[in-house]
Amino acid sequence: MSSPSAPKWRFRPRLIDNLAGYNLARFGRDCASGATVAVVALPLAMAFGIASGVTPDAGLFTAIVAGLLISALGGSRVQIGGPAGAFIVVVFGIIQQYGLANLLIATMLAGVLLFAMGALRLGNLIRFIPISVVIGFTNGIAVLIGLSQLKDFFGLAVPKMPGEFFGQIHALWLARQSFNPWAFGVALGGLAIMFTWPKPPSAEALVPRWRRFAAMLPAPLAVLIVSTAAVWLADLPVSTIGSRFGGIPQSLPVPALPDFEWATVRQLFAPTITIALLCAIESLLCARVADGLLGEHHDPNQELMAQGVANFATPLFGGIPATGTIARTLTNVRAGATSPVAGIAHAVILLFIVLVAAPLAAHVPLAGLAAILLFVAWNMGEWREFLKARQFSNNYRIILISTFLLTVVLDLTVAVEVGLVLSAAFFITRVASLTEAAPVELTPEESAYGRVAAARIYGALFFGAVGKIEALSNAASARVVIVDLSRMINLDTTGAEALREWIENQRRAGGDLVLYGANAQPQSLMTRCGLLDELGADHLLPDRAAALARAWELAGAAAP
Repeated sequence: MSSPSAPKWRFRPRLIDNLAGYNLARFGRDCASGATVAVVALPLAMAFGIASGVTPDAGLFTAIVAGLLISALGGSRVQIGGPAGAFIVVVFGIIQQYGLANLLIATMLAGVLLFAMGALRLGNLIRFIPISVVIGFTNGIAVLIGLSQLKDFFGLAVPKMPGEFFGQIHALWLARQSFNPWAFGVALGGLAIMFTWPKPPSAEALVPRWRRFAAMLPAPLAVLIVSTAAVWLADLPVSTIGSRFGGIPQSLPVPALPDFEWATVRQLFAPTITIALLCAIESLLCARVADGLLGEHHDPNQELMAQGVANFATPLFGGIPATGTIARTLTNVRAGATSPVAGIAHAVILLFIVLVAAPLAAHVPLAGLAAILLFVAWNMGEWREFLKARQFSNNYRIILISTFLLTVVLDLTVAVEVGLVLSAAFFITRVASLTEAAPVELTPEESAYGRVAAARIYGALFFGAVGKIEALSNAASARVVIVDLSRMINLDTTGAEALREWIENQRRAGGDLVLYGANAQPQSLMTRCGLLDELGADHLLPDRAAALARAWELAGAAAP
Protein backbone atom coordinates (compact mmCIF):
# COMPACT_ATOMS: atom_id res chain seq x y z
CA MET A 1 0.00 0.00 0.00
CA SER A 2 1.45 3.38 -1.01
CA SER A 3 2.27 6.03 1.53
CA PRO A 4 -0.41 8.72 1.98
CA SER A 5 2.25 11.38 1.38
CA ALA A 6 3.50 9.87 -1.87
CA PRO A 7 2.70 12.07 -4.92
CA LYS A 8 -0.02 10.60 -7.12
CA TRP A 9 -0.13 10.76 -10.90
CA ARG A 10 -2.59 13.43 -11.95
CA PHE A 11 -3.79 14.50 -15.38
CA ARG A 12 -6.13 17.45 -15.16
CA PRO A 13 -5.92 20.16 -17.86
CA ARG A 14 -6.52 23.73 -16.72
CA LEU A 15 -9.34 23.89 -19.29
CA ILE A 16 -11.54 21.70 -17.07
CA ASP A 17 -11.31 24.10 -14.14
CA ASN A 18 -11.75 27.18 -16.32
CA LEU A 19 -14.98 25.91 -17.88
CA ALA A 20 -16.74 26.17 -14.52
CA GLY A 21 -19.13 29.11 -14.84
CA TYR A 22 -18.16 29.65 -18.47
CA ASN A 23 -20.63 31.85 -20.39
CA LEU A 24 -21.24 33.44 -23.77
CA ALA A 25 -19.53 36.72 -22.81
CA ARG A 26 -16.31 34.93 -21.90
CA PHE A 27 -16.53 32.88 -25.08
CA GLY A 28 -16.74 36.08 -27.12
CA ARG A 29 -13.66 37.54 -25.39
CA ASP A 30 -11.74 34.31 -25.89
CA CYS A 31 -12.62 34.15 -29.59
CA ALA A 32 -11.55 37.77 -30.09
CA SER A 33 -8.29 37.08 -28.28
CA GLY A 34 -7.76 33.90 -30.31
CA ALA A 35 -8.27 35.82 -33.56
CA THR A 36 -5.67 38.39 -32.50
CA VAL A 37 -3.16 35.68 -31.65
CA ALA A 38 -3.85 33.85 -34.93
CA VAL A 39 -3.04 37.01 -36.89
CA VAL A 40 0.28 37.29 -35.00
CA ALA A 41 1.02 33.57 -35.37
CA LEU A 42 0.44 33.42 -39.14
CA PRO A 43 3.63 35.16 -40.35
CA LEU A 44 5.72 33.86 -37.44
CA ALA A 45 4.76 30.23 -38.08
CA MET A 46 5.73 30.46 -41.74
CA ALA A 47 8.95 32.30 -40.94
CA PHE A 48 9.96 29.81 -38.24
CA GLY A 49 9.24 26.90 -40.58
CA ILE A 50 11.39 28.30 -43.40
CA ALA A 51 14.23 29.29 -41.04
CA SER A 52 14.20 25.81 -39.51
CA GLY A 53 14.92 24.20 -42.87
CA VAL A 54 11.40 22.90 -43.57
CA THR A 55 8.52 24.27 -45.63
CA PRO A 56 6.33 27.17 -44.45
CA ASP A 57 3.30 24.89 -44.24
CA ALA A 58 5.14 22.70 -41.72
CA GLY A 59 5.38 25.74 -39.47
CA LEU A 60 1.69 26.49 -39.95
CA PHE A 61 0.63 22.89 -39.26
CA THR A 62 2.75 22.95 -36.10
CA ALA A 63 1.02 26.12 -34.92
CA ILE A 64 -2.40 24.60 -35.61
CA VAL A 65 -1.98 21.10 -34.18
CA ALA A 66 0.36 21.90 -31.29
CA GLY A 67 -1.48 25.15 -30.51
CA LEU A 68 -4.75 23.26 -30.17
CA LEU A 69 -3.35 20.45 -28.00
CA ILE A 70 -1.23 22.63 -25.71
CA SER A 71 -4.18 24.93 -24.95
CA ALA A 72 -6.65 22.07 -24.53
CA LEU A 73 -4.43 19.91 -22.30
CA GLY A 74 -1.99 22.37 -20.70
CA GLY A 75 -1.54 23.57 -17.14
CA SER A 76 -1.68 27.29 -17.94
CA ARG A 77 -4.78 29.37 -18.60
CA VAL A 78 -3.24 31.51 -21.34
CA GLN A 79 -0.24 29.60 -22.74
CA ILE A 80 -0.06 29.61 -26.56
CA GLY A 81 1.99 26.84 -28.14
CA GLY A 82 3.56 26.50 -31.55
CA PRO A 83 6.88 26.71 -33.38
CA ALA A 84 9.35 28.94 -31.54
CA GLY A 85 12.41 30.93 -32.46
CA ALA A 86 14.49 29.03 -29.92
CA PHE A 87 14.02 25.85 -31.96
CA ILE A 88 15.19 27.26 -35.30
CA VAL A 89 18.85 26.51 -34.76
CA VAL A 90 18.18 23.13 -33.13
CA VAL A 91 15.79 21.92 -35.85
CA PHE A 92 18.02 23.16 -38.67
CA GLY A 93 21.04 21.39 -37.17
CA ILE A 94 19.17 18.10 -36.68
CA ILE A 95 17.89 18.14 -40.26
CA GLN A 96 21.39 18.82 -41.57
CA GLN A 97 22.88 15.93 -39.60
CA TYR A 98 20.08 13.34 -39.43
CA GLY A 99 17.49 14.29 -42.05
CA LEU A 100 13.86 15.37 -41.85
CA ALA A 101 12.42 11.92 -41.10
CA ASN A 102 14.73 11.52 -38.11
CA LEU A 103 13.80 15.00 -36.89
CA LEU A 104 10.16 13.90 -36.80
CA ILE A 105 11.10 10.71 -34.91
CA ALA A 106 13.25 12.62 -32.41
CA THR A 107 10.38 15.06 -31.85
CA MET A 108 7.97 12.20 -31.11
CA LEU A 109 10.48 10.59 -28.74
CA ALA A 110 10.94 13.96 -27.05
CA GLY A 111 7.15 14.10 -26.67
CA VAL A 112 7.18 10.77 -24.84
CA LEU A 113 10.00 12.00 -22.61
CA LEU A 114 8.19 15.26 -21.84
CA PHE A 115 5.01 13.40 -20.91
CA ALA A 116 7.01 11.09 -18.63
CA MET A 117 8.65 14.10 -16.95
CA GLY A 118 5.25 15.58 -16.24
CA ALA A 119 3.76 12.29 -15.07
CA LEU A 120 6.70 11.81 -12.69
CA ARG A 121 6.14 15.36 -11.38
CA LEU A 122 9.54 16.68 -12.45
CA GLY A 123 8.22 20.02 -13.67
CA ASN A 124 9.73 22.04 -10.83
CA LEU A 125 13.22 20.64 -11.53
CA ILE A 126 13.47 22.91 -14.58
CA ARG A 127 13.70 25.83 -12.17
CA PHE A 128 17.04 24.49 -10.96
CA ILE A 129 18.70 25.56 -14.22
CA PRO A 130 20.72 28.71 -13.36
CA ILE A 131 19.61 31.96 -14.95
CA SER A 132 23.14 32.52 -16.30
CA VAL A 133 22.81 29.31 -18.35
CA VAL A 134 19.36 30.30 -19.65
CA ILE A 135 20.50 33.79 -20.65
CA GLY A 136 23.67 32.40 -22.24
CA PHE A 137 21.98 29.91 -24.56
CA THR A 138 19.06 32.27 -25.30
CA ASN A 139 21.43 34.99 -26.50
CA GLY A 140 23.43 32.41 -28.44
CA ILE A 141 20.30 31.17 -30.21
CA ALA A 142 19.35 34.78 -31.03
CA VAL A 143 22.74 35.32 -32.71
CA LEU A 144 22.34 32.14 -34.75
CA ILE A 145 18.80 33.06 -35.81
CA GLY A 146 20.01 36.45 -37.00
CA LEU A 147 22.91 34.87 -38.89
CA SER A 148 20.63 32.35 -40.58
CA GLN A 149 18.42 35.16 -41.97
CA LEU A 150 21.18 37.19 -43.62
CA LYS A 151 20.95 35.03 -46.76
CA ASP A 152 17.35 36.07 -47.51
CA PHE A 153 17.78 39.56 -46.01
CA PHE A 154 20.44 40.38 -48.64
CA GLY A 155 18.96 38.11 -51.30
CA LEU A 156 22.12 35.99 -51.55
CA ALA A 157 22.18 32.86 -53.69
CA VAL A 158 23.40 30.17 -51.29
CA PRO A 159 22.55 26.69 -52.64
CA LYS A 160 22.70 25.01 -49.22
CA MET A 161 23.29 26.75 -45.94
CA PRO A 162 25.69 24.84 -43.63
CA GLY A 163 24.54 23.96 -40.15
CA GLU A 164 27.50 25.27 -38.17
CA PHE A 165 28.52 28.84 -37.33
CA PHE A 166 31.79 29.27 -39.21
CA GLY A 167 30.46 27.35 -42.21
CA GLN A 168 27.51 29.76 -42.47
CA ILE A 169 29.79 32.79 -42.34
CA HIS A 170 32.00 31.27 -45.05
CA ALA A 171 29.00 30.46 -47.26
CA LEU A 172 27.62 34.01 -46.92
CA TRP A 173 31.02 35.49 -47.79
CA LEU A 174 31.35 33.32 -50.90
CA ALA A 175 27.86 34.40 -52.05
CA ARG A 176 28.45 38.14 -51.56
CA GLN A 177 28.55 38.77 -55.32
CA SER A 178 24.93 37.60 -55.65
CA PHE A 179 23.61 40.48 -53.51
CA ASN A 180 20.05 41.41 -54.56
CA PRO A 181 19.28 45.12 -53.95
CA TRP A 182 15.53 44.56 -54.40
CA ALA A 183 15.43 41.89 -51.70
CA PHE A 184 17.57 44.08 -49.45
CA GLY A 185 15.17 46.99 -49.97
CA VAL A 186 12.13 44.86 -49.14
CA ALA A 187 13.86 43.48 -46.03
CA LEU A 188 15.03 46.92 -44.90
CA GLY A 189 11.52 48.29 -45.28
CA GLY A 190 10.09 45.36 -43.34
CA LEU A 191 12.61 45.86 -40.55
CA ALA A 192 11.73 49.56 -40.38
CA ILE A 193 8.05 48.64 -40.03
CA MET A 194 8.82 46.16 -37.24
CA PHE A 195 10.71 48.80 -35.24
CA THR A 196 8.35 51.73 -35.82
CA TRP A 197 4.90 50.14 -36.01
CA PRO A 198 2.53 51.60 -33.38
CA LYS A 199 1.96 49.53 -30.28
CA PRO A 200 -1.48 49.21 -28.66
CA PRO A 201 -1.94 52.33 -26.49
CA SER A 202 -3.06 52.17 -22.87
CA ALA A 203 -6.68 52.94 -22.14
CA GLU A 204 -5.92 56.49 -20.93
CA ALA A 205 -3.40 57.39 -23.66
CA LEU A 206 -4.39 60.21 -26.00
CA VAL A 207 -3.19 59.18 -29.46
CA PRO A 208 -4.50 59.90 -32.96
CA ARG A 209 -7.25 57.66 -34.24
CA TRP A 210 -5.11 56.37 -37.12
CA ARG A 211 -2.48 55.14 -34.66
CA ARG A 212 -5.13 53.29 -32.67
CA PHE A 213 -6.41 51.69 -35.88
CA ALA A 214 -2.89 50.77 -37.04
CA ALA A 215 -2.03 49.31 -33.64
CA MET A 216 -4.88 46.84 -34.05
CA LEU A 217 -2.80 45.19 -36.79
CA PRO A 218 0.26 43.31 -35.44
CA ALA A 219 3.58 44.48 -36.86
CA PRO A 220 4.53 41.06 -38.35
CA LEU A 221 1.26 40.94 -40.29
CA ALA A 222 1.79 44.51 -41.45
CA VAL A 223 5.21 43.52 -42.82
CA LEU A 224 3.65 40.49 -44.49
CA ILE A 225 0.95 42.56 -46.20
CA VAL A 226 3.13 45.50 -47.23
CA SER A 227 6.07 43.43 -48.50
CA THR A 228 3.80 41.01 -50.37
CA ALA A 229 1.88 43.87 -52.01
CA ALA A 230 5.09 45.63 -53.03
CA VAL A 231 6.60 42.51 -54.60
CA TRP A 232 3.37 41.48 -56.29
CA LEU A 233 2.37 44.89 -57.71
CA ALA A 234 5.90 45.92 -58.77
CA ASP A 235 6.85 42.41 -59.91
CA LEU A 236 10.14 42.65 -58.05
CA PRO A 237 12.78 39.97 -58.79
CA VAL A 238 12.97 38.48 -55.30
CA SER A 239 12.46 34.97 -53.92
CA THR A 240 8.98 34.18 -52.62
CA ILE A 241 7.32 31.24 -50.92
CA GLY A 242 5.87 30.25 -54.29
CA SER A 243 9.17 30.40 -56.18
CA ARG A 244 11.06 28.41 -53.56
CA PHE A 245 8.44 26.08 -52.05
CA GLY A 246 5.64 26.05 -54.58
CA GLY A 247 3.08 27.59 -52.22
CA ILE A 248 1.06 26.20 -49.30
CA PRO A 249 -1.56 23.44 -49.53
CA GLN A 250 -5.14 24.34 -48.61
CA SER A 251 -5.65 21.40 -46.26
CA LEU A 252 -4.04 19.57 -43.38
CA PRO A 253 -2.03 16.51 -44.42
CA VAL A 254 -3.28 13.03 -43.58
CA PRO A 255 -1.62 11.83 -40.34
CA ALA A 256 1.16 9.34 -41.04
CA LEU A 257 4.08 7.84 -39.17
CA PRO A 258 7.50 8.91 -40.48
CA ASP A 259 9.71 6.24 -42.00
CA PHE A 260 12.21 4.95 -39.49
CA GLU A 261 14.54 2.09 -38.66
CA TRP A 262 15.46 0.99 -35.15
CA ALA A 263 19.14 1.21 -36.05
CA THR A 264 18.66 4.92 -36.78
CA VAL A 265 16.49 5.58 -33.72
CA ARG A 266 19.36 4.53 -31.47
CA GLN A 267 21.40 7.44 -32.83
CA LEU A 268 18.74 10.01 -31.91
CA PHE A 269 19.38 10.09 -28.16
CA ALA A 270 21.14 13.49 -28.20
CA PRO A 271 18.57 15.23 -30.48
CA THR A 272 15.73 13.83 -28.38
CA ILE A 273 17.23 15.14 -25.14
CA THR A 274 17.93 18.51 -26.75
CA ILE A 275 14.36 18.94 -27.99
CA ALA A 276 12.79 17.78 -24.72
CA LEU A 277 15.05 19.95 -22.55
CA LEU A 278 14.59 23.08 -24.65
CA CYS A 279 10.84 22.55 -24.87
CA ALA A 280 10.55 22.12 -21.11
CA ILE A 281 12.65 25.21 -20.37
CA GLU A 282 10.92 27.45 -22.90
CA SER A 283 7.36 26.39 -22.07
CA LEU A 284 7.75 26.67 -18.30
CA LEU A 285 9.60 29.98 -18.52
CA CYS A 286 6.83 31.29 -20.75
CA ALA A 287 4.16 30.08 -18.32
CA ARG A 288 5.99 31.78 -15.43
CA VAL A 289 6.06 35.08 -17.34
CA ALA A 290 2.30 34.80 -17.88
CA ASP A 291 1.81 33.97 -14.20
CA GLY A 292 3.63 37.17 -13.28
CA LEU A 293 1.24 39.23 -15.40
CA LEU A 294 -1.91 37.50 -14.16
CA GLY A 295 -0.98 36.81 -10.54
CA GLU A 296 -1.66 33.09 -11.02
CA HIS A 297 0.25 29.83 -10.80
CA HIS A 298 0.37 27.28 -13.59
CA ASP A 299 0.72 23.53 -13.13
CA PRO A 300 4.21 22.75 -14.50
CA ASN A 301 3.65 18.98 -14.56
CA GLN A 302 0.40 19.25 -16.49
CA GLU A 303 2.09 21.68 -18.87
CA LEU A 304 4.90 19.20 -19.56
CA MET A 305 2.39 16.43 -20.24
CA ALA A 306 0.54 18.68 -22.69
CA GLN A 307 3.80 19.59 -24.41
CA GLY A 308 4.55 15.87 -24.63
CA VAL A 309 1.23 15.06 -26.30
CA ALA A 310 1.62 17.96 -28.72
CA ASN A 311 5.17 17.04 -29.73
CA PHE A 312 4.17 13.41 -30.23
CA ALA A 313 1.17 14.30 -32.39
CA THR A 314 2.52 17.20 -34.46
CA PRO A 315 5.11 15.15 -36.44
CA LEU A 316 2.27 12.93 -37.63
CA PHE A 317 1.17 15.96 -39.67
CA GLY A 318 4.70 16.81 -40.78
CA GLY A 319 5.16 19.41 -38.06
CA ILE A 320 8.29 20.41 -36.15
CA PRO A 321 8.94 20.71 -32.38
CA ALA A 322 6.60 23.03 -30.52
CA THR A 323 6.66 24.77 -27.17
CA GLY A 324 5.12 27.67 -25.30
CA THR A 325 5.81 30.97 -27.09
CA ILE A 326 6.27 34.15 -25.10
CA ALA A 327 5.27 36.66 -27.83
CA ARG A 328 1.98 34.91 -28.66
CA THR A 329 1.22 34.16 -25.01
CA LEU A 330 1.70 37.82 -24.05
CA THR A 331 -0.51 38.83 -26.99
CA ASN A 332 -3.14 36.44 -25.66
CA VAL A 333 -2.93 37.98 -22.18
CA ARG A 334 -3.12 41.56 -23.42
CA ALA A 335 -6.05 40.69 -25.71
CA GLY A 336 -8.08 39.67 -22.66
CA ALA A 337 -8.15 35.87 -22.82
CA THR A 338 -10.13 34.32 -19.97
CA SER A 339 -9.47 30.61 -20.50
CA PRO A 340 -7.61 28.06 -22.69
CA VAL A 341 -10.52 28.38 -25.13
CA ALA A 342 -8.66 31.41 -26.54
CA GLY A 343 -5.71 29.21 -27.49
CA ILE A 344 -8.04 26.65 -29.05
CA ALA A 345 -9.77 29.43 -31.00
CA HIS A 346 -6.39 30.69 -32.24
CA ALA A 347 -5.63 27.25 -33.70
CA VAL A 348 -9.06 26.91 -35.33
CA ILE A 349 -8.91 30.41 -36.82
CA LEU A 350 -5.39 29.78 -38.11
CA LEU A 351 -6.65 26.60 -39.78
CA PHE A 352 -9.48 28.58 -41.38
CA ILE A 353 -7.01 31.16 -42.71
CA VAL A 354 -4.88 28.39 -44.23
CA LEU A 355 -7.91 26.75 -45.86
CA VAL A 356 -9.14 30.03 -47.36
CA ALA A 357 -6.08 32.17 -48.05
CA ALA A 358 -3.31 29.65 -48.72
CA PRO A 359 -2.90 30.63 -52.44
CA LEU A 360 -2.00 34.19 -51.44
CA ALA A 361 0.99 32.92 -49.44
CA ALA A 362 2.79 32.07 -52.67
CA HIS A 363 3.51 35.80 -53.17
CA VAL A 364 5.05 36.36 -49.73
CA PRO A 365 8.70 37.46 -50.18
CA LEU A 366 11.30 35.62 -48.13
CA ALA A 367 13.09 38.92 -47.52
CA GLY A 368 10.03 40.18 -45.62
CA LEU A 369 9.99 37.07 -43.44
CA ALA A 370 13.73 37.50 -42.84
CA ALA A 371 13.07 41.01 -41.54
CA ILE A 372 10.48 39.64 -39.12
CA LEU A 373 12.88 37.00 -37.83
CA LEU A 374 15.75 39.47 -37.42
CA PHE A 375 13.46 41.56 -35.25
CA VAL A 376 12.45 38.45 -33.31
CA ALA A 377 16.12 37.57 -32.77
CA TRP A 378 16.91 41.09 -31.57
CA ASN A 379 14.08 41.04 -29.03
CA MET A 380 14.79 37.46 -28.02
CA GLY A 381 18.32 38.25 -26.83
CA GLU A 382 18.84 39.77 -23.40
CA TRP A 383 21.81 41.85 -24.52
CA ARG A 384 21.90 44.12 -21.48
CA GLU A 385 22.76 41.12 -19.35
CA PHE A 386 26.27 41.17 -20.83
CA LEU A 387 26.77 44.68 -19.45
CA LYS A 388 25.10 43.86 -16.15
CA ALA A 389 27.41 40.84 -15.76
CA ARG A 390 30.08 43.25 -14.51
CA GLN A 391 28.03 43.64 -11.33
CA PHE A 392 28.21 39.92 -10.55
CA SER A 393 30.92 37.44 -9.65
CA ASN A 394 33.51 35.95 -11.98
CA ASN A 395 31.69 32.62 -11.69
CA TYR A 396 28.50 34.15 -13.09
CA ARG A 397 30.39 35.79 -15.96
CA ILE A 398 32.26 32.61 -16.83
CA ILE A 399 29.04 30.55 -16.97
CA LEU A 400 27.17 33.19 -19.00
CA ILE A 401 29.89 33.76 -21.58
CA SER A 402 30.85 30.07 -21.86
CA THR A 403 27.25 29.01 -22.47
CA PHE A 404 26.79 31.81 -25.01
CA LEU A 405 29.96 31.04 -26.98
CA LEU A 406 29.41 27.28 -26.95
CA THR A 407 25.84 27.72 -28.19
CA VAL A 408 27.04 29.87 -31.08
CA VAL A 409 30.16 27.94 -32.04
CA LEU A 410 29.35 24.32 -31.13
CA ASP A 411 25.95 23.10 -30.04
CA LEU A 412 23.11 23.95 -27.67
CA THR A 413 23.31 20.59 -25.89
CA VAL A 414 27.04 20.96 -25.27
CA ALA A 415 26.51 24.53 -24.09
CA VAL A 416 23.85 23.58 -21.55
CA GLU A 417 25.85 20.59 -20.33
CA VAL A 418 28.99 22.68 -19.82
CA GLY A 419 26.96 25.47 -18.23
CA LEU A 420 25.36 23.08 -15.75
CA VAL A 421 28.69 21.42 -14.94
CA LEU A 422 30.34 24.80 -14.36
CA SER A 423 27.39 25.94 -12.24
CA ALA A 424 27.58 22.79 -10.13
CA ALA A 425 31.36 23.09 -9.73
CA PHE A 426 31.17 26.75 -8.71
CA PHE A 427 28.29 26.04 -6.33
CA ILE A 428 30.22 23.22 -4.68
CA THR A 429 33.24 25.49 -4.32
CA ARG A 430 31.09 28.25 -2.86
CA VAL A 431 29.36 26.01 -0.32
CA ALA A 432 32.67 24.39 0.59
CA SER A 433 34.16 27.83 1.25
CA LEU A 434 31.35 28.53 3.72
CA THR A 435 32.08 25.34 5.67
CA GLU A 436 34.39 25.79 8.66
CA ALA A 437 36.17 23.18 10.77
CA ALA A 438 38.26 24.85 13.45
CA PRO A 439 39.62 24.18 16.95
CA VAL A 440 37.91 25.81 19.93
CA GLU A 441 39.98 27.17 22.83
CA LEU A 442 39.35 25.60 26.27
CA THR A 443 40.50 26.80 29.66
CA PRO A 444 43.25 24.72 31.25
CA GLU A 445 40.72 23.24 33.66
CA GLU A 446 38.27 22.35 30.88
CA SER A 447 41.03 20.71 28.85
CA ALA A 448 42.16 18.63 31.83
CA TYR A 449 45.49 20.30 31.30
CA GLY A 450 45.98 19.20 27.73
CA ARG A 451 44.21 15.86 27.67
CA VAL A 452 40.91 17.20 26.17
CA ALA A 453 40.57 19.41 23.09
CA ALA A 454 37.52 20.93 21.38
CA ALA A 455 36.53 21.71 17.81
CA ARG A 456 33.49 22.84 15.92
CA ILE A 457 32.09 22.25 12.42
CA TYR A 458 30.03 24.98 10.79
CA GLY A 459 28.05 24.62 7.57
CA ALA A 460 27.72 21.54 5.37
CA LEU A 461 30.14 18.64 5.75
CA PHE A 462 29.99 17.09 2.29
CA PHE A 463 32.35 15.71 -0.32
CA GLY A 464 33.52 19.18 -1.32
CA ALA A 465 34.54 20.18 2.21
CA VAL A 466 35.96 17.00 3.79
CA GLY A 467 39.49 18.30 3.32
CA LYS A 468 38.87 20.75 6.12
CA ILE A 469 37.90 18.10 8.66
CA GLU A 470 40.80 15.90 7.57
CA ALA A 471 43.20 18.77 8.30
CA LEU A 472 41.53 19.32 11.66
CA SER A 473 41.72 15.65 12.65
CA ASN A 474 45.39 15.47 11.69
CA ALA A 475 46.15 18.50 13.87
CA ALA A 476 44.34 17.15 16.93
CA SER A 477 46.90 16.02 19.52
CA ALA A 478 44.79 15.70 22.67
CA ARG A 479 43.68 12.30 23.89
CA VAL A 480 39.96 13.11 23.68
CA VAL A 481 38.36 15.66 21.32
CA ILE A 482 34.84 17.01 21.68
CA VAL A 483 33.25 18.29 18.45
CA ASP A 484 30.42 20.82 18.35
CA LEU A 485 27.95 19.86 15.57
CA SER A 486 25.20 22.31 16.55
CA ARG A 487 25.94 24.53 13.51
CA MET A 488 26.49 21.71 11.04
CA ILE A 489 23.38 21.90 8.87
CA ASN A 490 24.03 19.02 6.50
CA LEU A 491 26.08 15.82 6.29
CA ASP A 492 26.57 13.50 3.33
CA THR A 493 28.08 10.00 3.21
CA THR A 494 31.53 11.33 2.31
CA GLY A 495 31.43 13.62 5.33
CA ALA A 496 30.26 10.72 7.51
CA GLU A 497 33.18 8.63 6.24
CA ALA A 498 35.58 11.46 7.18
CA LEU A 499 34.12 11.45 10.71
CA ARG A 500 34.52 7.67 10.85
CA GLU A 501 38.18 7.94 9.88
CA TRP A 502 38.71 10.59 12.58
CA ILE A 503 37.14 8.31 15.18
CA GLU A 504 39.32 5.38 14.07
CA ASN A 505 42.48 7.51 14.13
CA GLN A 506 41.72 8.79 17.62
CA ARG A 507 41.02 5.32 18.99
CA ARG A 508 44.05 3.85 17.23
CA ALA A 509 46.16 6.41 19.08
CA GLY A 510 44.53 5.47 22.40
CA GLY A 511 42.12 8.40 22.46
CA ASP A 512 38.51 9.02 21.59
CA LEU A 513 36.02 11.41 19.97
CA VAL A 514 32.84 12.83 21.52
CA LEU A 515 30.23 14.63 19.39
CA TYR A 516 27.47 16.87 20.66
CA GLY A 517 24.60 19.07 19.47
CA ALA A 518 23.93 17.18 16.23
CA ASN A 519 20.94 18.42 14.20
CA ALA A 520 18.26 16.14 12.82
CA GLN A 521 19.68 15.48 9.33
CA PRO A 522 23.28 14.72 10.37
CA GLN A 523 22.11 12.52 13.24
CA SER A 524 19.72 10.65 10.96
CA LEU A 525 22.46 9.93 8.43
CA MET A 526 24.93 8.85 11.12
CA THR A 527 22.31 6.41 12.39
CA ARG A 528 21.46 5.03 8.95
CA CYS A 529 25.07 4.52 7.83
CA GLY A 530 26.05 2.79 11.10
CA LEU A 531 28.40 5.55 12.28
CA LEU A 532 26.46 6.05 15.50
CA ASP A 533 26.77 2.36 16.37
CA GLU A 534 30.52 2.50 15.84
CA LEU A 535 30.83 5.70 17.83
CA GLY A 536 28.60 4.55 20.68
CA ALA A 537 25.42 6.21 21.90
CA ASP A 538 27.27 7.65 24.93
CA HIS A 539 29.62 9.49 22.52
CA LEU A 540 26.86 11.58 20.90
CA LEU A 541 25.53 13.98 23.53
CA PRO A 542 23.05 16.85 23.49
CA ASP A 543 25.20 19.74 24.77
CA ARG A 544 28.68 20.98 25.62
CA ALA A 545 28.51 20.33 29.33
CA ALA A 546 27.59 16.68 28.88
CA ALA A 547 30.29 16.28 26.20
CA LEU A 548 32.96 17.75 28.51
CA ALA A 549 31.90 15.49 31.37
CA ARG A 550 32.15 12.44 29.11
CA ALA A 551 35.54 13.61 27.75
CA TRP A 552 36.97 14.03 31.28
CA GLU A 553 35.78 10.52 32.08
CA LEU A 554 37.40 9.07 28.94
CA ALA A 555 40.62 11.00 29.60
CA GLY A 556 40.76 9.65 33.17
CA ALA A 557 40.51 13.13 34.66
CA ALA A 558 38.35 14.35 37.51
CA ALA A 559 35.80 17.04 36.77
CA PRO A 560 37.12 20.46 37.77
